Amino acid sequence: MKVVVVANQKGGVSKTTTSVNLAAYLGQLGKHVLLIDLDPQANATSGIGIDKSKVEKSIYDVLIGKGSMDGITLQTPEQNVWVAPANLALVGAEVELVHAPRREFRLADSIIKNESINRYDYVIIDTPPSLGLLTINAFSAAQSVLIPMQCEYYALEGLAQLYKTIQLVKQKSNPTLQIEGLVFAMVDSRANLTTQVIDEVKKLLKDKVYETMIPRSVRLAEAPSFGKSIASYDKTSKGAEAYERLAKEFLQRNGQAPTVPPAAAPTNETGSTSTTHLQEVSTP
Repeated sequence: MKVVVVANQKGGVSKTTTSVNLAAYLGQLGKHVLLIDLDPQANATSGIGIDKSKVEKSIYDVLIGKGSMDGITLQTPEQNVWVAPANLALVGAEVELVHAPRREFRLADSIIKNESINRYDYVIIDTPPSLGLLTINAFSAAQSVLIPMQCEYYALEGLAQLYKTIQLVKQKSNPTLQIEGLVFAMVDSRANLTTQVIDEVKKLLKDKVYETMIPRSVRLAEAPSFGKSIASYDKTSKGAEAYERLAKEFLQRNGQAPTVPPAAAPTNETGSTSTTHLQEVSTP
């Protein structure tokens, strides 16, 4: 089991889009995935097919010690993907945790205590667009950081700050934390600046830069409004093809190959997967 946090303090860089679609394609490739939504906006929760307005127990309850990861985990409509959802309650978590013991390790502790955690091949954590306490919790719980980034000048400045934060976390709380890689997203190959930014990033991160790049795509932007990954919404689109390649490259970099996916999860009469608690459905 590997824990990967998807992070970038700059907003609008396809961070949640990457979290959701990487999880979905890893699931389709036969891996069991837990998606943890650590963003108060709860976009990963709704984007993976869960109505966030109906979430009663969320990752907030886990962080403040009023719930367990097993107790909040829901099965999603995506094959082999489960989610630890977020809701608006998470907004207050950073304030409530300021004076809490082991405040940087609340998420890490909850993952360790989760009896079902080793049933997953990957845990993917979506984070808010900031370097606050929630993101630090994610860094402290993870083995690696996957960085989505746009090909823009200001993104270079943000990358330098993020890199320093990762190094600081390694020194203070999680010495094993590594950079999983960097993925260029919302790429417009016609822009002259694209090549310049890619070259600068490769100087810093070298072979950590993924070969797969995610293009700008209307279909990728539409999919979350239907509560679907791009794999479920339009698997023939350019965005879908890019995220499938990304998932395969991700597995290859982790020394794994896609496995034969098991049968799809049970569906209700409308064809959508039931979003019951993990302990009430067949576990991975």
